[in-house]
Amino acid sequence: MLVAVVSDDGSWHGSGRWQQLHPDGSPAGEPQRVADLPAAIAAREAAERPRWLWAATTDCYPTLLRAGVRVRRCHDIELTEALLLGHAGRWGEPRALAAAWARLTGAPVPADPPPRLPEPPGFAQGALFEAMSGPSATAGSVTLEALTRVYADQQARIAATGQPGRFALLVAAESAGALVGAEMGHAGLPWRADIHDQLLRDLLGAPQPVGPPRRLAELTAEINAAFGVHGLHPDSPAEVLRAFARAGIEVPNTRAWVLRQVEHPAVKPLLEYKELYRIWTAHGWAWRDAWISEGRFRPEYVPGGVVSGRWATRGGGALQVPKVVRRAVVADPGWRFVVADAGQLEPRVLAAVSGDSRLARAGAAGDLYAALATDSFGGDRAKAKVALLGAMYGQTGGAAIPALAVLRQSYPTAFDYVEAAARTGEAGGLVRSWLGRTCPPASTAWREAGLEPPEESGSAEPQGGASGRARGRFTRNFVIQATAAEWALVLLATLRTALEGTRAELVLFVHDEVGVHCPAEEAEQVAEAVRVSAARAGELLFGGIAVRFPLDVSIVECYADA
Repeated sequence: MLVAVVSDDGSWHGSGRWQQLHPDGSPAGEPQRVADLPAAIAAREAAERPRWLWAATTDCYPTLLRAGVRVRRCHDIELTEALLLGHAGRWGEPRALAAAWARLTGAPVPADPPPRLPEPPGFAQGALFEAMSGPSATAGSVTLEALTRVYADQQARIAATGQPGRFALLVAAESAGALVGAEMGHAGLPWRADIHDQLLRDLLGAPQPVGPPRRLAELTAEINAAFGVHGLHPDSPAEVLRAFARAGIEVPNTRAWVLRQVEHPAVKPLLEYKELYRIWTAHGWAWRDAWISEGRFRPEYVPGGVVSGRWATRGGGALQVPKVVRRAVVADPGWRFVVADAGQLEPRVLAAVSGDSRLARAGAAGDLYAALATDSFGGDRAKAKVALLGAMYGQTGGAAIPALAVLRQSYPTAFDYVEAAARTGEAGGLVRSWLGRTCPPASTAWREAGLEPPEESGSAEPQGGASGRARGRFTRNFVIQATAAEWALVLLATLRTALEGTRAELVLFVHDEVGVHCPAEEAEQVAEAVRVSAARAGELLFGGIAVRFPLDVSIVECYADA
């Protein structure tokens, strides 16, 4: 059953209208007015479990969650429109319902409303004197007619894609991900502010009323002494590069992996400074006071926030919590975290999407790189890893050259798959993920797209390079990373369904890592649900393709121990 629903004023805690639809979007009943949307949606969800059709999950579901209402399924018009626009080569055009309705009716297309600024819980006191939730930016522009007709148009466009079954799965997963993201933000990640404070004091020293803490000041003095200067600011890359140049050392940038290759007494304190400075500015005391409330960290997740389909966050840095700070993420008394990490996900995805049976057989082992090493690289695991990462990320120079030659000979189908994607990108073309997410056009920088090679496979070659080669590196990795993001998203949606009826809550999702907070007595059940969901995700995406996606599952009291 499909039910379209709109709020009269956009607040979602008052009146509204809804209408039952057929799967193609045609009316299955007359529109009906509802006096209390949260109560009515809760009652209908309990009785019928329909798929809810609404303009944007971010505009309505947080309010429903605060009212105690959860839904099982939805179709998010805005997220679907973005996917369809990208598929048509129109990436970045306005995607809100108002824009889709204007395109459908031939009216001028309005720009999307600007995204809300992130508002940490610690900065929200002013809201106490305002209405709980005012009209959204789209209030007044969302009508049942626009909603239902745009949905019907989207269904027709999905059917016209080259792989409508796959694309429909992508749309369903993207909408499910929006529900999960809102639920995770509502539940919050357990966080011990007292442990966080002690961690910071151990690393940085006591907080200072003005300026950096003691340890950063000490390191600044050490770095200045090592360079033989005064007044150098270690957090300024330009100043650090000039200091190295004066010492006769040319470095392309101040990234940690670059500095580790430099012989100079300033390197050791500089690396420590960079790490501690990042913790102090990104997850220090100011961050804790702003973002930790009532023992929970509640960021706003943005499903599909990166062009590859990976998630982003709006404020809070939830996807970049340093390992040392994770010591503050502690389960409630009597509860545990079940943390699952999909190891070597992207190489396994390459085996699946390329149909390379030999690479798939290697992936049947627990350690794919070790299996490749035994199969084709004389037991040299490091060389096998360099070759596979080089193929996926376009790192084709230096030590990767002989390793790539072996990879091309032993796994030609997989190698040709990413090479074809690279050639398409170099020619200015578009490539798609397995389910149909489409890369942005060549005018979008690949760095802005969030598709950078890992430091361990990096080279000192400037990433700008010729625009065609840079574009080829982008598209080469897009087809893999975007498909890996789809697998993880389907896993998340499947796991969410599997956890129904338990007290467990999804609280963590970072690329290919999932975290569940649950009572200790449910932990083993949740761990098994995660494993089953991973297998199910592989089946839903790739059918009978014989590629394993093993998970490293941990049951811990502290996230840092996973």
